[in-house]
Amino acid sequence: MILLAWWFLRHVEVEGPVIIWSKIMTNRRNPAPPTATLDINCDCKEYVLDYLAHSFPVQLYEPFTDSEGNLSSRPVFRDGEPVECRAAVARRDAMIEHLACLPPVPGALDQIVQRFGTDVVAEVTGRSRRIIRKGEGPAARLAVQNRAPSANLAETAAFMDDQKRILVFSDAGGTGRSYHADLGARNRRLRVHYLLEPGWKADAAIQGLGRTNRTNQAQPPLFRPIATDVKAEKRFLSTIARRLDTLGAITRGQRQTGGQGLFRPEDNLESPYARDALRQLYMLIVRGKVHGCSLGRFEQMTGLKLMDANGIKDDLPPITTFLNRLLALTIDLQAILFSAFEQLLEARVDGAIASGTYDLGLETLRAESFTVTGRQVIYTHPATGAETRLLSISERKRNQPISLDAALHELTDPRAKLLVNERSARAAVQIPATSVMLDDGEIEPRVRLLRPMEGTTLALRAMGETRWIEADRNSFSAMWSREVAQVPAYSEGTLYIVAGLLLPVWKRLPQDSTRVYRLQTDDGERIIGRRVSPAWAASAAATESVSLTANAAYAALIDGRTILDLAEGLQLRRVRVMGAYRIELTGFSDAMRERLRAYGLFSEIISWKLRFFVPVGAAGSGIIGRLVERFPIERIAEREAA
Repeated sequence: MILLAWWFLRHVEVEGPVIIWSKIMTNRRNPAPPTATLDINCDCKEYVLDYLAHSFPVQLYEPFTDSEGNLSSRPVFRDGEPVECRAAVARRDAMIEHLACLPPVPGALDQIVQRFGTDVVAEVTGRSRRIIRKGEGPAARLAVQNRAPSANLAETAAFMDDQKRILVFSDAGGTGRSYHADLGARNRRLRVHYLLEPGWKADAAIQGLGRTNRTNQAQPPLFRPIATDVKAEKRFLSTIARRLDTLGAITRGQRQTGGQGLFRPEDNLESPYARDALRQLYMLIVRGKVHGCSLGRFEQMTGLKLMDANGIKDDLPPITTFLNRLLALTIDLQAILFSAFEQLLEARVDGAIASGTYDLGLETLRAESFTVTGRQVIYTHPATGAETRLLSISERKRNQPISLDAALHELTDPRAKLLVNERSARAAVQIPATSVMLDDGEIEPRVRLLRPMEGTTLALRAMGETRWIEADRNSFSAMWSREVAQVPAYSEGTLYIVAGLLLPVWKRLPQDSTRVYRLQTDDGERIIGRRVSPAWAASAAATESVSLTANAAYAALIDGRTILDLAEGLQLRRVRVMGAYRIELTGFSDAMRERLRAYGLFSEIISWKLRFFVPVGAAGSGIIGRLVERFPIERIAEREAA
């Protein structure tokens, strides 16, 4: 807490309204006397002194050998009383004397009040007394100030009337009051809400966050949770993030609601991805792949055993035990273990997000336009008559390509490079990406290629297998500008949503992703349901023959989850070749080569094998139309089922 206050005082510049939310801990054992001079214990030193006096191990132990010949130790007693070790007692007394000689360290709230002054800080905490600084320079002194019961009302009014720039409130000041940029208040500027110590209760955290984010406000606040660089402190933020996500899912059916978007997926250290990453970390420690932390040192410092007589234990320590033991380690060892754990966790979360299997809860789809173009009832409950409907929704999105200036601005990083592809004449910017730790403990450097409409992350060693070469600014600018000019203003597509009664048909829906989406159409209709692929929608709506338009077939293939089986053994599916997605045609014979080229397909010999591809772009749907006209679609399958 005191470290957080020190960070706040060093890094925060008070230019606009600043709000600090903290769970204030007052000194209840030695309340401040009503005197103008300060001669009291005003910090937390007494608790540490009590801990050393009563909990420091001073009992004497002696070695002994048991009946089986094992050397062990046992406490020494004399006349039924424990014998103290003189060396331990001397060390304890020396530590107590050294601590007593240290100057008092004010609490977090007192540091903020004394640094900015009572004429700038509005305190709404319910304290009846507080320590303030009077005077400037060498004549400055600390004094105790009594506060009236109505001080909270006056301080709140001073902040809302723009008389004070900083507001500090705790649980006592976070009930029944509003600190948002109300349109009826004089202070309608942006609130910067710092979470100094949010606490452990998720409902209290939501209440505190809601004090500055309410209706009838000029602008929403900017939330900033802060923490020190002590890695084990993330254990507390993780608990708060998990409880906020759980509470949001229970109360409103949406995980993001509870956390107000404050936390990333990696902040939840108790998720299934974190448990998988922790087990992999244990394996790396056993194999000696974590530099700076051997197996013996890990077991000695944490007290956690990873090995038994049969090798690696089956019941390894759980994630909560591991996080709690981190708090007892040195700062350097915390950094070593947590850095390795974070890299493993980030790799798993990134992989889940890239594959589309990461559960984000209820997600809102956004576009320029949503229009329902088709409705079909695919199930009717026999008892209630409730219906499950398959909706075809036309989607129109505004394309926002990266401009040339924004691409060249990446060169402010000296590690960035301008690239062009000597085969496809495309341009890209190579920027560094976060490295990941592989399962064998090896650190894999990665880079990210920024394109006008997409970004791809790949291993640095894979760049040597591509056709990307470094280019000068002029050639890069010409290719980038040409690509940006070719991007249409809008992109259109079709969504398929299964809405209505979902539970009876839940097992029939694709199981690769159980994500639920919501959207609002141009007519104001709100739709909540599961999103399905064009292949699943076509199979669910099919009667006797399989029918799919050329545009729908192209959209289904480029989406990557659909396989089209054509007549005469042909098959269309999306593949990844040289770092780019393509639509490949397989199953062709030697006699079909010229006909396929006439339809617009192009061929390449890769690994001594001839392969045919459908061009990806505006001409793709037309080529697929000519192809399926000659070779009709016989079956539409999900990629996972195939």
